[in-house]
Amino acid sequence: MRSNLRFGALAILLAASAVQAQTPAPAVRTEKNISLALANQIAAEAVAACAANGYSVAATVVDRAGTVRAVQRADNAGPHTLASSERKAWTSASAKGATQAMMEGAQKNPGAANLVYLPGFLLLGGGVPVKSGNEVIGAVGVGGAPGGHLDDQCANAAIEKVKGQLG
Repeated sequence: MRSNLRFGALAILLAASAVQAQTPAPAVRTEKNISLALANQIAAEAVAACAANGYSVAATVVDRAGTVRAVQRADNAGPHTLASSERKAWTSASAKGATQAMMEGAQKNPGAANLVYLPGFLLLGGGVPVKSGNEVIGAVGVGGAPGGHLDDQCANAAIEKVKGQLG
């Protein structure tokens, strides 16, 4: 009797899956994205968090598609910090993950080591996704502190400051 119930339940699940697979996806999607005001606030908070620790950095915030929305560069930040912060933000938004974790994964896993060859990817700490619930709406990249783990701390501190606005 129990096996008949299990097979019946399995048949129902398979039928439901088949119907769902035949249902076309909507032609128009609705997605959340980061606003200019929030992007500017996150960039400013990231630069301020690093400045509080004596680091002159640049912070770039991109939207969910990796397009730059805001950039701030501390007065004494080196010119290279602009490119590194943008690449970290883009990498984080593209992969929907933190670049610090991606870097560590690539170092430990030979199968992931080739990520460094993807055009535009920068696997250094400091790129952190910005999420609204579970949906990535953008990312922040920080470059210029003496170590990617410190850039990462500043990026996370900035997101922590605005978490109440991420709904």
